[in-house]
Amino acid sequence: MKAELTNGKCPTCHQYTMLVSVTRDFYRCITCGADLEQKINGIIKYIPFNVKAHLELKETKPDIKNG
Repeated sequence: MKAELTNGKCPTCHQYTMLVSVTRDFYRCITCGADLEQKINGIIKYIPFNVKAHLELKETKPDIKNG
């Protein structure tokens, strides 16, 4: 695992700070701990990301009953 550090402005705490990559497109603010998603559309922009909602959608599995 290789983490990347970058500088940016956190949209949650509005501070210029260091951001640590959690995955390729997701970063965490070291000032307030907010999880951010990186969007690249001509400029790099960080937006707040709700990890819990994302995991709930991703981990939806059908109920399997025994018997």
